[in-house]
Amino acid sequence: MPIDEVMVSRKIIERYAREFLSSLDVDVIIAGAGPASLTAARYLAKGGMRVVIFERKLTPGGGMWGGGLTFPVIVVQEESRSLLKEIHVRLEDCGDGYFTADSVESSAKLIASAIDAGARLFNTITVEDVMIRQDRICGVVINSSAVEVAGLHVDPIAVRSKYVIDGTGHPAEVVNVVQRKVGRLSTPTGRIEGEKSMWAEVGEQMTVENTLEVYPGLYVTGMACNAVMGAPRMGPIFGGMLLSGRKVAQLILDRER
Repeated sequence: MPIDEVMVSRKIIERYAREFLSSLDVDVIIAGAGPASLTAARYLAKGGMRVVIFERKLTPGGGMWGGGLTFPVIVVQEESRSLLKEIHVRLEDCGDGYFTADSVESSAKLIASAIDAGARLFNTITVEDVMIRQDRICGVVINSSAVEVAGLHVDPIAVRSKYVIDGTGHPAEVVNVVQRKVGRLSTPTGRIEGEKSMWAEVGEQMTVENTLEVYPGLYVTGMACNAVMGAPRMGPIFGGMLLSGRKVAQLILDRER
């Protein structure tokens, strides 16, 4: 078969345009494609929600790829290992309630399982602002990550949704935007409390407990939870992240019932 370079370009543009247009008005927008976000996307999509994830970087997966200190190994605990087993990640029982997994395999399968469930993932897209109507988040404002890096003055575009999830990790970028725009959040002080120093035992528990709605229509998951609510970080143990993703999905699905 002859290959026409322009036809190749046409096929790429036609598919991207079709898929992007179908993602402009959805049920749930997730900012950031870390393990909590990908888990949330999988459960939400399996629950019948139309889900789109916007990831700033070229490669989704968040900090899980690097394991600990770039050693490609992660740890999960007994309570969360089922969330990796159900997507066929191979786990090693290390005793004392600890299980290890290959970080690259885990990241790849989390990405694939979210897409297989029906979520749509766009990489190299930055969420830079939100849309608010009647004191409720109703969508986000996005731009090309290349535009952001280059510092170009290029206007963004808007995407509408019923719910937005901030899965941007330690910076909690979407919540920071909302704090600047509206001034008060559903936190103890009404402001972002700030992430505390590492304490894995407490951090793991609080990541799940702090998975909640922090402004009407805006939820947090993963490390964004502890950054917003003032709890410790937990390091290269990822069970709480996965459980947080499942919890935020359940919170939204329950709202829709």
